[in-house]
Amino acid sequence: MKNNKKGFTLIELIMVTIILGILAAVAVPRYMTSVGAAEAAAEDAVIASIQAGLESYATDKLISTGRAHHPDNPFTALKTAPAGYTGEGDGNDADADGEWTYNTTDGSGNTDGTITHQRQDNTRYKWTYDHGINTDPATNAVGDGIGSRESL
Repeated sequence: MKNNKKGFTLIELIMVTIILGILAAVAVPRYMTSVGAAEAAAEDAVIASIQAGLESYATDKLISTGRAHHPDNPFTALKTAPAGYTGEGDGNDADADGEWTYNTTDGSGNTDGTITHQRQDNTRYKWTYDHGINTDPATNAVGDGIGSRESL
């Protein structure tokens, strides 16, 4: 009689499961770190794009009107808004994955001027935006632009 025992023993299956668990325990945190770094790099690219758009906008205004100034909403300086841009937040920060907002006021009606973004891990970041004084041609001034990233 031939011995036709084919397959894996219970011990072999348990050992493979343990090895896969160890590999997953090492790989998942590294993957999450990579995702976080990629989202930070994407945010930096969007902010750099806005800053470049603001400079171009100010230069165009200087040429056409004789005075440089930034727009009230920094996203209007872009030819194409980033994916997830929903318009002015009116005091509401970004609250969905990948969403970008620009708030002219906070929830209490105070002047705010912040750009907010929510990452896929539900962390939120903001940047301050100072457009300067755009109300009187004699005193118009270019503002400080976009500040550094802060956690909400």
